[in-house]
Amino acid sequence: MEKKEMDRELKTRHISMIAIGGSIGTGLFMASGAIVSQAGPGGALVAYILIGIMIYFLMTSLGELATFYPVSGSFSAYAGRFIDPAAGFTVGWLYWIIWSLVASIDIITAAKVLSYWQIFGGISSFVWCLIFLVLLFLLNAFSVKSFGEAEYWFSFIKVATIIIFLIAGLLMIFGIVGGDPVGLSNFSIKEAPFVNGITGLLGVLVVAGFSFGGTEVVAVTAGESDNPKESMPKAIKQVFWRILFFYIGSIFIIGAILPYTDPRLLNDASDVAMSPFTLVFEKLGVLFAASIMNAVILTAVLSAGNSGLYATSRLLYSLSQEKQAPAFLGRLNKRNMPFNALLLTTVLIILSIIYAHINMGGYAKLLNMLGTLVLIVWVISSISQLRLRRAIKKQNKNVNELLTYKAPLFPLGNIIVIAAIIFLLIGQSYSDIVELNWSKLTESVLPILLAAAAYIIYKLLHHTRIVKLDEMDLSKYHIKD
Repeated sequence: MEKKEMDRELKTRHISMIAIGGSIGTGLFMASGAIVSQAGPGGALVAYILIGIMIYFLMTSLGELATFYPVSGSFSAYAGRFIDPAAGFTVGWLYWIIWSLVASIDIITAAKVLSYWQIFGGISSFVWCLIFLVLLFLLNAFSVKSFGEAEYWFSFIKVATIIIFLIAGLLMIFGIVGGDPVGLSNFSIKEAPFVNGITGLLGVLVVAGFSFGGTEVVAVTAGESDNPKESMPKAIKQVFWRILFFYIGSIFIIGAILPYTDPRLLNDASDVAMSPFTLVFEKLGVLFAASIMNAVILTAVLSAGNSGLYATSRLLYSLSQEKQAPAFLGRLNKRNMPFNALLLTTVLIILSIIYAHINMGGYAKLLNMLGTLVLIVWVISSISQLRLRRAIKKQNKNVNELLTYKAPLFPLGNIIVIAAIIFLLIGQSYSDIVELNWSKLTESVLPILLAAAAYIIYKLLHHTRIVKLDEMDLSKYHIKD
């Protein structure tokens, strides 16, 4: 008889690293230099601190939801149960599309990274993409434990690199290694520490917001955590502080050692030799710094792709369980894995890779627009937690008995998250609004219209309604032994 529950084999260390693997990637290793260049070291630090505060409250909201209702593919389940089944449908399918395309881009990036070494140049990029996809598919297909272990070690390499970078950077600042002490002189040259004023900060805020994208994947793992009540809150706290430390620490080191006026920081060509991490290691006198960073970036993008393939297959499984996707996507194989959901995701990734090799320009535009959809998922998740709390109060239930983990500073945290996301949605189009760039504005608004259309169409077809607070199902999810 087919088992209806997926195996709960993910430990706290797996869950922590899955979230870190999904959110620390090329954004930190490649784009951080451009952020310092555009906003100055002070502007970059302020941007990441502000976004970090927002992410903290987002993660605590997800922690509360995940411990109360620890199911796989959680975003659609939360929205469907606490807001409206149409909202669950919209979030689930859009998030599946987002991460399928992001996983595709990660695989394509990995193939490009390999081209840095001439020894791999004889094989086409498309073939490398297929090889990497097969590798990630196999890691996800055998068992959730094999996925968790692979992601743990992928992420371990990135984390170790950043820690070495931070230690080496601090030693350089104080002149212990790398020659004369750098100090904090680069924080006060020319326009530093804040460059381009509020416009520079606005532009960096948007980039910083997307840099943290992937942190929310930790909530998807709740359905396969061996002890979600204990591991989810612990992992969420650990993940937040680690990511904030890595990003803030790295930006501080880059801003202190490399002047924002260094033209290499902009790195328009996304050349690994121009990565701020590579530049700092070269200043330290590390031989083959570019090759070392290239190897780290390769593991970074494969790690992010690994997380993406995992998250998408679980979302499809969850949608099928909620009868919002075909039934065959909700079946588990002998290893208790949503194999059919994984296969469908893999097919979409293959089609995306083929399309990317035919028309890379159009694909990049599509990915830029999909970034807005991540913000939509975040805001709907925050609203889900807000409505859960309101329903508990409306039904005169004891919040301490129902919630194992409670998000601190409720409802202030939700207000900060929702306000920050609205600000980011407007902020990313600020310059286009001022310049009346209608083509770019259309690209920015299109994802919001797409989400609204999916919600309205499903609502009309299935006659769903917003769940009333006094009728909301507040029975806790019981894990089967």
